[in-house]
Amino acid sequence: MAEIVILLAVKKIGNALANGAANKASAHFAKYGTQLLELQGSMNRVVRELRVMHDVLCQMDIRNRNNQVYEGWLEEVRKVAHVMEDMVDEYLYLVGREHDIGCCFYLKKGFRKPRSLLSLNQIAFKVKEIEKDLMHLSETKNRWVPMIINGDTSSSNYIVKRSQDLANISRSLDEEDLVGVDKNREKLGRWLAGDDLECSVIALLGMGGLGKTALAANVYRKEREKFHYHAWVSISQTYSREDVLRSIIKELFRDKVSVLSNIAAMDITCLEETLKKFLEEHKCLTILDDVWTPEAFNDLSRALIHNDMGSRLVITTREGVVAALASRGRILTLEALPEDKAWDLFCKKAFPRDRNHECPAELRPLSEEIVNKCKGLPLVIVLVGSLLHVRDKTMEEWRRINVQLNWELIDNSSLDHIRNVLHLSFIYLPTPLKSCFLYCSLFPEDYLFKRKQLVRLWIAEGFIEERGESTLEEVAEGYLKELIDRNMLQVVERNGFGRMKKFRMHDILRELAVDLCHKNCFGVTREANCGGYVEMDGRRLVLHKLNKDIQQSFSSIHRLRTIVTLDNNMPSFTLLPLLCKESRYMTVLELRGLPIKTIPEAIGDLFNLRHLGLRNSKVKMLPRSIEKLSNLLTLDLFASGIHELPSGIVKLKKLRHLFVEKVIDPYWKGFQCSSGMYIPNGLGNLTNLQTLQALEAQDDSLRHLGELRQLRSLRLLNVKQMHCGRIGESLLQMRCLSNLYVNASDENEVLLLNFLLPSLQKLSLRGRLAEGALDESPLFQAVGGQNLYSLILFWSQLREDPLPSLSQLSNLTSLQFTRAYNGEQLTFLMGWFPKLKILYLTDLPNLNRLEIQQGAMASLEKLFLVNLNNMTEVPPGIEFLIPLKYLALYEITSDFLTLLHQCSAIRGTRWAYSLRD
Repeated sequence: MAEIVILLAVKKIGNALANGAANKASAHFAKYGTQLLELQGSMNRVVRELRVMHDVLCQMDIRNRNNQVYEGWLEEVRKVAHVMEDMVDEYLYLVGREHDIGCCFYLKKGFRKPRSLLSLNQIAFKVKEIEKDLMHLSETKNRWVPMIINGDTSSSNYIVKRSQDLANISRSLDEEDLVGVDKNREKLGRWLAGDDLECSVIALLGMGGLGKTALAANVYRKEREKFHYHAWVSISQTYSREDVLRSIIKELFRDKVSVLSNIAAMDITCLEETLKKFLEEHKCLTILDDVWTPEAFNDLSRALIHNDMGSRLVITTREGVVAALASRGRILTLEALPEDKAWDLFCKKAFPRDRNHECPAELRPLSEEIVNKCKGLPLVIVLVGSLLHVRDKTMEEWRRINVQLNWELIDNSSLDHIRNVLHLSFIYLPTPLKSCFLYCSLFPEDYLFKRKQLVRLWIAEGFIEERGESTLEEVAEGYLKELIDRNMLQVVERNGFGRMKKFRMHDILRELAVDLCHKNCFGVTREANCGGYVEMDGRRLVLHKLNKDIQQSFSSIHRLRTIVTLDNNMPSFTLLPLLCKESRYMTVLELRGLPIKTIPEAIGDLFNLRHLGLRNSKVKMLPRSIEKLSNLLTLDLFASGIHELPSGIVKLKKLRHLFVEKVIDPYWKGFQCSSGMYIPNGLGNLTNLQTLQALEAQDDSLRHLGELRQLRSLRLLNVKQMHCGRIGESLLQMRCLSNLYVNASDENEVLLLNFLLPSLQKLSLRGRLAEGALDESPLFQAVGGQNLYSLILFWSQLREDPLPSLSQLSNLTSLQFTRAYNGEQLTFLMGWFPKLKILYLTDLPNLNRLEIQQGAMASLEKLFLVNLNNMTEVPPGIEFLIPLKYLALYEITSDFLTLLHQCSAIRGTRWAYSLRD
């Protein structure tokens, strides 16, 4: 964990030095230039020491777990890194602030008072002390830590050894110890017994504790006799290729004494050749248990996959990138146990001697709560059930275990296996991913994260490293995908074109991560009934649900870098003025939904603020000092009470995401459902903007719109026909634009959008379209719209059937018409919209017939038919929508409902309806 703190400190120091503030200052303030340059030199030496220390810690992390001396030394390293982070923030506060009127403005302002020079000298003194502390820590480590490590070999590789112990236990489980594996066992057995003579690779994928090893071992015992030879080898993270090859040869050659006597003397080349030659001539079953990296698999596969004898290679892994190396269609992804199977397994372990493993009636409610907390993870269910087996079967004891189960998972030595198995997944995360993972644990159990929101927070926290030409957002999404591939986060929902949209953290993983957060001062959470004085020694605070306002000061409030509030029903929030005064190094203020009405002028002193979220708050005005937040990356004012932006907003040159839309009609029934804001003169200064939602169209703003060439998402409101030419010219400059929403000024204003946007993925148009627009505009052509996945047309008032024109957009996955078509019929022909998954037809007053031919919309999963007044028959051909999972018919007549009940075509399809008022 110390490596996380060190990495963040190194990044921050690097940014401070990159600003070159000391050099700028010395040119104008020769008197202070020497002190600044000396300080910069000290910081350079500190960052070099920290970088080396970080690299060493990353290498040592696994080898010295459970070593108290080593952990004590790490604690001191963490403290020094946190102090250094404070010093860098102080340094930036004094000399590192940049602005469009120049760094020197702040230097002049800051150095008018003697205390500024005093502060600079204090920083320099403290950085010198940090240098000494780091030297002393290095000497201490060299003196004592190796002595303990060398003298106590039992602590080396502690977690790996305990995990291997658990793997051995899993391999020896009896048939009756496996619950809910029948389908997976049958499928795995079928794959092993297939007729394919080519050596196939089978992967069992899932998070730690799901029973991959137990399932593989169970099938291995049953199927191994069908092969000439068989071998089982545990890999783990600290594997040696030479040792693994020897182990495989020992198992395969167990009857060949002459070969076994020679393998000790073989080098790795000889081992590979011996194994390869043997496998070419025999049908073998090989299990590689617990493979962590593609490199480990590739190292071994050269010797293992070389025959046409029908051999099989099975790998168990937690890593999606490893499972991807399996043969096509041979990945078996294990899921958590369903409720009934989880209950069966729990009862087997908690009541092994009772008849039919029956739970006593009085203990059943508490037992069900305990099982629910295990979240279907077999390892946890088995160990918790075994723990309860030896406890008194009383309500009091069961209630006590239920209440303190989280504590048991963290501290009970009999549950070590759970912690070790899950800690391994965390320990072997790359350091930047560790920060991102721990951050997620600060949110409540079962919290649904939204991809874009979390990505913005990670970037603001400084967790994301630059990689080549990729944006920080793209790198962050890569981190997110990697956490999901490693089974550290679980995808809950994907959007229409397959990108992850919502996800959550497994509760058991979260409990272990929260414990790590608290122990390492990474962050803390606060829930209900914790008003008053809050003991808190973390850098980040996430407030879940508070029945009382926090009115008293925090302990160590100056250390706070982040506050996130999740409760929209808080009675009040009076902490903000105190934060602005005492926590001037604040990085993230996410205060969405709070009842606050004013923002203190002092918020401008939070020069380090990178994220300010006031979504759905009651704030009516931003103070002028907001222009001083020169490091701000995200400003979220969506659905707040703010109607006007201060003119200084255009000075925030680092701003990447600006949300200023105000919702008028939350049901989106009328034509004007939302309003945007006018950006004061100077919109072209915001050249780093990637998101602008939403801009009220006016000549001054549109004149500079094309200068925002980094825009990915743009919402334009109140657009007139005369604006369309200039808008088109501006959009052509935005090579990365992927999401565009355009709302006309009124329902009679025609939107003329005859331009090509090759990167566009989502397009929403709210306004009248000229007849023939769908055929003439490059936006809707096969070439121009090849990347278009989502199309929404509101109030288009089309008289001609739009489907023939739009059918060229073969990659569409979501299509919505709302008051877009005035005709009477729509017909989907064979082969049209092959990838469409979601279709909305809403408020089409004249539509009386919807026909679907066989082979149309072959991938459709959800169909919404809303307020179609003239529809008098169930759409013919609806039975051809084989993949259809959900059918919604809203605002229908009772007569139409009768037709639906009589329709055999939709039987077996999940459908919902509402009757017209």
